[in-house]
Amino acid sequence: MGYRNLAECVHDLERNGQLIRIDVELEAELEIAATQRRVYQTGGPALLFTRVKGCQFPMLGNLFGTLERTRFLFRDTLPLVQQLLTLKADPFRLLKSPSLWTGALGGALHLLPGKVPGGPVLDCRTRIDRLPQLKSWPADGGPFITLPQVYSESASQPGWRHSNLGMYRVQLAGNHYRPNKEIGLHYQLHRGIGCHHSEALEAGKPFRVNIFVGGPPCLTVAAVMPLPEGMPELCFAGLLGGRRIPLIQKPGQLPIPAEADFCISGTVIPGKTLPEGPFGDHLGYYSLQHDFPVLAVERVTHRRGAIWPFTSVGRPPQEDSTFGAFIHELTGPLIPDLVPGVQAVHAVDAAGVHPLLLAVGSERYAPFADRVAPQELLTQANALLGTGQLSLAKYLFIVARQDNPQLDIHDIPDFFRHILERVDWQRDLHFHTRTTIDTLDYSGSGFQSGSKLVIAAVGPARRKLPTEIRGDLQLPAGFGNPQLALPGVLVVTGPTHRAERGQPDPAVETFCASFHPDQNINRFPLIVVVDDSSRATRHLNNFLWTAFTRSDPAVDSYGIGARTYGKHWGCSGSLVIDARRKEHHAPALEDDPAVEKQVDSLGAPGGPLHGII
Repeated sequence: MGYRNLAECVHDLERNGQLIRIDVELEAELEIAATQRRVYQTGGPALLFTRVKGCQFPMLGNLFGTLERTRFLFRDTLPLVQQLLTLKADPFRLLKSPSLWTGALGGALHLLPGKVPGGPVLDCRTRIDRLPQLKSWPADGGPFITLPQVYSESASQPGWRHSNLGMYRVQLAGNHYRPNKEIGLHYQLHRGIGCHHSEALEAGKPFRVNIFVGGPPCLTVAAVMPLPEGMPELCFAGLLGGRRIPLIQKPGQLPIPAEADFCISGTVIPGKTLPEGPFGDHLGYYSLQHDFPVLAVERVTHRRGAIWPFTSVGRPPQEDSTFGAFIHELTGPLIPDLVPGVQAVHAVDAAGVHPLLLAVGSERYAPFADRVAPQELLTQANALLGTGQLSLAKYLFIVARQDNPQLDIHDIPDFFRHILERVDWQRDLHFHTRTTIDTLDYSGSGFQSGSKLVIAAVGPARRKLPTEIRGDLQLPAGFGNPQLALPGVLVVTGPTHRAERGQPDPAVETFCASFHPDQNINRFPLIVVVDDSSRATRHLNNFLWTAFTRSDPAVDSYGIGARTYGKHWGCSGSLVIDARRKEHHAPALEDDPAVEKQVDSLGAPGGPLHGII
């Protein structure tokens, strides 16, 4: 039942033809990450890099590279996990089917970690600079751990029962960190570690942290799971891994999973922050350099034969996209339990996850009346924006299940068609201004600061969406090359953005003012202005990424026939979103041509990846 450690997992995948060894010597700086990304794009196998230049440890990439392989890793336990999560969503099923108790109780035995006096993870000691120095993108500020499991405990209630295991970025070197003495600990808004850090500061106690790398794959998945408060990730790891997690607990120290491959132990230095980053991140841009907490390193240990798992993030889809899909499979049944009335949510991976959230809710307030305006949907939207990481959503599109019970939230073109057929731009735009946004999103008014937009639409279709651009469409000077991204969605190339940050752009204001709400261009309910409309519409993913990562709703929303009604902004014609690059945006990620050439050689005849890339 499940793997005891990462080595067992590697051997199993190799036996089943789902892992290959790369015995060519490669650099941990750029080459290995670029290779992993390329293999991920082809749906290829897991990769064990056995010769990392200047490093004794092999590196394991693309472990979670396909949804099928991720399911395979947990094939022994996945049915039980899904069963237990379903029971959480509908506990009355236990009363209807008492036989379900047997399986549920069997899984519950694995929830509690086991206490052990020692383990392989403590066998050897090393230094930070002897760990794999993975650098994924050319402008990264240094080497990073990209699959860390960062463990912390409550200062007021110490012990694993009040612990947090999260995946927070760890910079190993570079910038102003003292080599082998300090590393960077980057955690974002709405993360459990922040509560523990605050508690320790208030209590005047040292904030101790352990960073685990490797171990059974269930620990890695547990570190990214959006679990309910009060459920320790270590418990979920035991459930998913099919065995209790053995913990080494020594007096005065945080616990360590005995079967982890590496453990970095240290204490966050009170009151000290240092610049961390830049780092190529999952929005497809660099997250820039900002001050974050610093961990004083006290000890680095590893097991004999340790393997260093890693991933490389960038513009979706990447390996973390598979994480998201797997997590949705597990947690989807819990959504109605989490926010009453909400039937489904979909954080759109192609848009960078947090910039665009789709939701299907319910209108139950007045079942006897026609659905003419969103009511309960607005309550549900506010609840979603106050729930965990869903609160990071920048654009939230929400519709009512009653209007189309067969609507598939993962069919993005159909979802856009449904909402654009029904939306009333004079009524259905609900802005949240001067609020927090994703730490990694630089489209807003400042660091972690920007706006949100809820678009809620109900009722029967009010328009038929155009599926072609007629020849009589005339655009004002400076705008051109109109393209159709989706039915009803017109994308046009605009002039270079010139406005100051947070200020409206005169060119787009002129664009909107040049049309009357009765003109034919308003057949397209949504118009998006971009730098290159051909590129933005070449693929649906291009449109989603461009439109929602390059716009700040409260600043970049314009409209034909726009006006304000009692502080509520709307427009009687088309909604226009300015999704051009702005001067304050972070740079987009680009591959290094020389490194890509090296990766090409691995796929040439005789190379280890021939036939895969």
